[in-house]
Amino acid sequence: MAKKYLITGGAGFIGSNYAARLIERGEQVTIYDNLSRPGSLVNLKWLDQKRSNSYKLINADIRDFSTLQSSMANIDVIVHLAAQVAVTTSVINPKEDFEINATGTFNVLEAARSCENKPIVIYASTNKVYGGMDEVEILENERNYRYKDFPNGISENFPLDFHSPYGCSKGSGDQYVRDYYRIYGLPTVVMRQSCIYGPRQFGIEDQGWVAWFIIALLTGKQISIYGDGKQVRDLLYIDDLLDAYDLSIDKIGDTAGEIFNVGGGSNNMLSVWWEFAPILEKLLGKKITVKWGDWRPGDQKIYVSDITKINQRIDWQPKFSVEEGIEKLFNWVQNNLELFK
Repeated sequence: MAKKYLITGGAGFIGSNYAARLIERGEQVTIYDNLSRPGSLVNLKWLDQKRSNSYKLINADIRDFSTLQSSMANIDVIVHLAAQVAVTTSVINPKEDFEINATGTFNVLEAARSCENKPIVIYASTNKVYGGMDEVEILENERNYRYKDFPNGISENFPLDFHSPYGCSKGSGDQYVRDYYRIYGLPTVVMRQSCIYGPRQFGIEDQGWVAWFIIALLTGKQISIYGDGKQVRDLLYIDDLLDAYDLSIDKIGDTAGEIFNVGGGSNNMLSVWWEFAPILEKLLGKKITVKWGDWRPGDQKIYVSDITKINQRIDWQPKFSVEEGIEKLFNWVQNNLELFK
């Protein structure tokens, strides 16, 4: 029997990809989005082209509690993706960041709690809840950084340290989502997501850097590298993330009330320039020149997710290698250049 899904931020990068998957599977999909992000209308047009009248659109903001609450009637699963997503933006306007990420998430939880059927709530959290991790010993190599004592990455047991307004707002939502399971029995799952990338990602310099590098290269824009380019991240291709969503929903008896680190893990990490550049240059067929700048405040030298817990709990692990995923994204941008002009 088809489930009824509500995706907040459903016209964004992750949301539109998940909506497409659900629609193709025959689920009933409601997209709740204020359409403020670049690419939102393009993503909805793409969904319409795949199958017209295949979803319901509610053009509203998660800060509008009454509309949010009324949209949840008879919904089985809420996937909460709507957010302010950039650390730099949160520093410039921390009040709006708080209202969207903290109050918006609280609104989602309260609206879900008012539903008689107790819908599943999946929350897209962030690895930024662990802060700068300045006390973690790091080894510097020629092309990258590595953890001295965490070969598999950072686990969910690592102490929280909400750093930056963005980290605080997303982190408060993270803890509220977990607590609504413990206090109210709402079946919630927190996904502390790492670097997600893939088609339909309209990346900009301070958010969605993997996509931004590719978009900039293929449209003739300048790429800037801040710091020494050895900073390491674990990359997770969009389809692998959506598999984690599906499995956590299907196995809610094992995942309700849990927090999972969801990223590429130690098998899918690379430095933002010295290991990324060779892949890009091979795809592009030429050398790349970049502009160098100073380190940005709060930029971690390395972050890699330990994904052992989610692997053991629901048998999930990434299927796409970094090379495969980057090539897929590169080909999508190259075949859709008109979207970036």
